[in-house]
Amino acid sequence: MAILVFDMGGSAVKYGVWTGNELTDKGKFTTPKTWDDMKAQLKGVREEVTAELEGVGISAPGAVNAAERQINGISAIPYIHGFDIISELETLFDLPVTIENDANCAGLAEFYQGAGKGFEQAAFVVIGTGVGGTLIHHGQLIRGAHLYGGEFGLMILDQGKTFSQLGTAVQMAWRYCDRMGIDRDTISGEDVFARSESGDPIAAEEVENFYRYLAQGLFSIQFAFDPEVIIIGGGVSAKPGLLAEIEQRLSVMLAAQGLNDFTPLIKLCDYRNDANLVGAAANFKAQS
Repeated sequence: MAILVFDMGGSAVKYGVWTGNELTDKGKFTTPKTWDDMKAQLKGVREEVTAELEGVGISAPGAVNAAERQINGISAIPYIHGFDIISELETLFDLPVTIENDANCAGLAEFYQGAGKGFEQAAFVVIGTGVGGTLIHHGQLIRGAHLYGGEFGLMILDQGKTFSQLGTAVQMAWRYCDRMGIDRDTISGEDVFARSESGDPIAAEEVENFYRYLAQGLFSIQFAFDPEVIIIGGGVSAKPGLLAEIEQRLSVMLAAQGLNDFTPLIKLCDYRNDANLVGAAANFKAQS
């Protein structure tokens, strides 16, 4: 039997059917403005699926509290928070429903099917506009006492500024735009990398800052939680040379602290656009 999976994002909701080894029937729709419209869209997708379903797995933003069957915290989809959303969706679909935080889902996908397969302890770091993440210990998500386990983006790195504010390509691009006196929507992180390689000194400075802060964040994660592997996800994971840059900087940081017991293992994610969907299926199977 298959699992219908959804990934709720601030701008779009992606969906597909997980057959046990692949995603089929993939699609997406624009994130609705209201909960009623969201339910109508979700039900419409369910009605189009012909496969026999055992349940529905959902990846969503926010602090998912499975015990209370609701999503706490805040997100770009405010209407999904603060009520028994799981029961309401189970009534809508007439199927069992599980929900997990989107970063946790991406981490689960990598742990069970991707770059983290075969490891017992892993940290998954999602680098987008900000930084999110997941900690997995012996196959279990480490959610923490207040459901903030893996919120690496809140780590303070420099002068009160967080990993999310300093260690992403999006923030790098915004800093570049601010220094150049241009609109932040004008230049992307990819553009800044290209300008740096073409000899732009301001771009080169911001690229160096990006790598420095990224390495600092990963170093802190390694020695705070000591995972076997750190897996990097998010759009920047596709950047050629990213892994070599990180490894070089970590080597310098290890030497500076006199640490020579081991070298942190950093890997790039296998799943990219489908990670949250695959993870939603993995979470459903783990909970069923």
